[in-house]
Amino acid sequence: MVSATIAVCGPYNAVKEQVSGRYAQEMAKRGFLTIAFDPSFYGESGGVPRYMNSIDFAVEDYQATVDYLSTLEEVDANRIGIIGICGWGGFALQVASIDTRIKATLTITMYDMARVSLFGYDDANDEEARYQARVLYNQTRTNDYQNGKYTLLGGNPEVAPDDAPQFLKDYVSFYRGRGYQKRSLGSNNGFCAVTMNSLLNTKMFSYTNEIRSAVLMIHGEKAHSCYFSRDAYKQMTKNSKYVQNKELIIIPNAVHCDLYDNLEVIPFSKIEEFFNKYL
Repeated sequence: MVSATIAVCGPYNAVKEQVSGRYAQEMAKRGFLTIAFDPSFYGESGGVPRYMNSIDFAVEDYQATVDYLSTLEEVDANRIGIIGICGWGGFALQVASIDTRIKATLTITMYDMARVSLFGYDDANDEEARYQARVLYNQTRTNDYQNGKYTLLGGNPEVAPDDAPQFLKDYVSFYRGRGYQKRSLGSNNGFCAVTMNSLLNTKMFSYTNEIRSAVLMIHGEKAHSCYFSRDAYKQMTKNSKYVQNKELIIIPNAVHCDLYDNLEVIPFSKIEEFFNKYL
């Protein structure tokens, strides 16, 4: 028997034991063949140097997973979908505009990592701030080469300061608390600082309005990151001939991390309906 299949990855600093595995297990209960994978260079995946990431590698990871799934006897190669969570939601949308084998894409609490890395939250960074970010990045490259080791960006603090923004407190509660994993970058010391290369020099979603396959974007209304999904959806559907299978769902009162693991908030019935329809 061949099955509709879904590949799942994310969030950006997470490993599969934290969030993507939860989504994969839930969708498997609903009749899909699923796979959750760790990105290259961290978690249980290979690749050196460790704790690296780039947009190109992220897209390649999804495509390599589709390569693998397409060869399995139990997989219907014409019924493959993907789920991307947080930063990997952005990468999922990016790969959906490239890989025509992907028939349905779900983004959850999506982050545009390139945008936030260069422009800051709410696009608050001006030209000088962007320049200083580039200066720091390149100085770090020099220092790392001189010292023979990579500087890590640092993960979430063990305890959020009292005056920290609420979203940081939410991250700490998840990564350092209920969702802690020893291999997780968000739970420990984060990515290499020089992983910012492609994030500081790439604009994602340039051709998303040419995506012909189905896309469902889900985000929390109260999430600090909600503007990423709202803007990406507008860009995807603007001047597009393929809007009939595109949808944005905003979950009332939900914050960013609610869609990581709050089973009372994540709309799995809607997700199941989406994939049943398009796979």
